Amino acid sequence: MARMHIDQALSLIKSGSRIFIHGCAGTPQHLNRLLAQHASRLRRVEVTGILALDNTFTDPKLKDSFFVNSLFVSGFVRPCVANGTASYIPALLSEMPRLFDDNVLPLDAAFIQVSPPDKHGYCSLGVSVEATRAALRNAKKVFAQINRNMPRVHGDTFVHMNQIDAYVEHDEPLIEVDYSKEISDVERTIGKRVAELIDDRSTLQMGIGTIPDCVLKCLENHKDLSIASEMISDGVMNLIQKGVVTNRYKKFHPGITTCTFIL
Repeated sequence: MARMHIDQALSLIKSGSRIFIHGCAGTPQHLNRLLAQHASRLRRVEVTGILALDNTFTDPKLKDSFFVNSLFVSGFVRPCVANGTASYIPALLSEMPRLFDDNVLPLDAAFIQVSPPDKHGYCSLGVSVEATRAALRNAKKVFAQINRNMPRVHGDTFVHMNQIDAYVEHDEPLIEVDYSKEISDVERTIGKRVAELIDDRSTLQMGIGTIPDCVLKCLENHKDLSIASEMISDGVMNLIQKGVVTNRYKKFHPGITTCTFIL
């Protein structure tokens, strides 16, 4: 299929468009910056997505050009929601794909970050799938940043080049988050108490933030834990490497850690 040059593709974004931005560690930072260069001709472009981890579209200088309507309130978005320059759509992660599939939030474009294609033309969404698959099904156009730092990940992560209308190749480090720097003594105590309530062979679903990380740090003496979670973090990886997480007693996908994004 014929593809547009990325500059031509971005010129298709008009005032009032709604754009889905691949979120979490999959945030296409370079692609976001390229769109921000068009700010002078744009007004009230709605930017939506799961978890924005860069501040491109929350920059106060761009408030007339871009309006963030987020499905999750990250640290970048929270002050903007508080002062009225951004908005929040409350929804469970499991329900978010329906917002796109049922045309509640029709999408003019989806911006994604992917690994380079394999010999068959398949790229990987890598470390973040969450609701992105639904956005790809429903967006009128799909624009991609191809980044060699994005790993190929097993599961429902693959996107064929034929599904991409325009792309830019740009390598940069993926966004990382370290909650350990923010942990307080109170949160450590909460983590310890929660860990005491978890039995061996339990299946865990972990959230984002300092308290889940504290819980994970207190589980190193547990046995045969399983993970079926919206996300996994460094704390989960530590338990996998130590043999605490085996997924041996999971009922669904036994032996495999399952998640929708890695952060």
